[in-house]
Order: sequence, then structure tokens, then C-alpha cells
Amino acid sequence: MGKVAVVYWSGTGNTQAMAEAVAQAADGALFTAAEFGPENLAEYDAIAFGCPSMGSEELEDSEFLPMFESVKGQLADKKVALFGSYGWGDGEWMRNWEADCVAAGISLACDSVICQEAPDDETLNALAALGRTLAA
Repeated sequence: MGKVAVVYWSGTGNTQAMAEAVAQAADGALFTAAEFGPENLAEYDAIAFGCPSMGSEELEDSEFLPMFESVKGQLADKKVALFGSYGWGDGEWMRNWEADCVAAGISLACDSVICQEAPDDETLNALAALGRTLAA
């Protein structure tokens, strides 16, 4: 089993709840976006990134996006998964984020998990499966 990091940014607590579910299932280390950077990458075989949709369906750009941009080029040999919550829209921010990952040579280990507002039981089960996939 590989070491898993779960890195997230949360404004309302919904994405934090999602991150905690992934970390618990993966027996992983939990980091906020401000606590994680390129210096942490060598320690982990797999990383789950969680960020809610902000503004016009974008990643949070003061802490999360700069951190993600700083590590993105070094993720090609890692197992990576994405998750996040949204308040409106249809998940376009996640599709854009997935496309950005593919363009950067990042292979996603499993389907991304998104939910509207707080995660329900079905979402929590999907997050646990995501965590187990990364830990395997």
C-alpha cells in the first residue's frame, strides 16, 4: 500500500468533510492547500486533491490554485484523484480541472467525486472508494 496525501481547500466545510472521508478510507495524511507544496511530494505515492467550485465554476485561486500549479508538473508518476463540492452549476469546474490534469500528463486513478453542498451517504461511500483506490 502506498502513502496517501489528501490536500484540500474548503470555504464552508463541505469539501473538508469530503477530504476527511477520503483520508479516513485511505489511512492518509490530511493537508490544507496552504500546508502542502512540492517539498511534500516525495513522501507520497498517491494524492487526492479537493477543491470546491468558486465564482464562475473555477478552482479557489488564492491558496488552492497556486499550490496545485506548483505541484502539477511533478504528478505524472503519482496516483491522483480529484473531489469537491459546488453550490450551483453542473460540475463544469471539475471537467475543466480533469482536462487540465490530462493536458499536464496526469493520469487520474479513478472517477472524480463531486457533490452539491454537503456530502450525503452516497457521496461519502464514493469518497471512501476513492480513498481505497489510492491506497491500494
